[in-house]
Amino acid sequence: MTRPAPRAAVITGASDGLGAAFAAALPAETALLLHGRSASKLAAVAEALTRPGRRVEVVTGDLMMPADRKALAEAAAAFQPDLLIPQAGFGVLGRVVDNLPTDETGMVLVNCLAPVELVHALLPDMLARARAGGPRAGVILVASVAAFQPLARFATYAASKAFDLAYAEGLAEEMRGDPVDVLALCPGATRTGFFARANMAGPPGGGSRPLADPSQVARAALAALGRQTVLVPGVANNAVPLAARLLPRGLARRLAGAAMAKVSAGGGGR
Repeated sequence: MTRPAPRAAVITGASDGLGAAFAAALPAETALLLHGRSASKLAAVAEALTRPGRRVEVVTGDLMMPADRKALAEAAAAFQPDLLIPQAGFGVLGRVVDNLPTDETGMVLVNCLAPVELVHALLPDMLARARAGGPRAGVILVASVAAFQPLARFATYAASKAFDLAYAEGLAEEMRGDPVDVLALCPGATRTGFFARANMAGPPGGGSRPLADPSQVARAALAALGRQTVLVPGVANNAVPLAARLLPRGLARRLAGAAMAKVSAGGGGR
């Protein structure tokens, strides 16, 4: 059974990449509250998606900043969404001891704390509206194939995405029987600005596999919402969680570490 189109959606990290793809993939009748760090990029995305009668609003801010997270939560609550997609996130290549402290803590703040704060701020009212006859609520939390195993030289990022995956699965189980669908999206390497921001020349394996199209990933996630709890788009990407389950943990960790050791720096970092 197909879920009805959401009336209103809140999307973080919507100025480009997967966030912008989610915004574009939603039906034209869905009102949008788009969040990102770049006012000019957000404005361009909002302009491209504006239609007569459609409500499109933007909120700019850095999710590393407590005041900006609070401002977003307040604006999002007033928007009264029935779909929440807190997909903003970033990673930084390098050993923990070599990375900037602001990057290490920033990954936790943006990738973990911001989604938790938004879910806690918005989900109670989303549920109340759904129980009162409004649209069924939905939450898509963006993890990664990196969530399934530790990654040397990407330790904090992988750990943050493991948190997102476990949080989404736990939340889904808590909400079983309630009018809300929760999905953990675990994409592999996708054609976004992620690698440039992570100071990576490209994904592990280099150009041996084409990067996924963010539009296809977004559409697959929206289609999976309400049908399953965890989505790993792409046949090849499903090898990662399979290997994590079947191989001894120490061996999986060493193999992943060896792959990450071959990843070249480049792209400029955060």
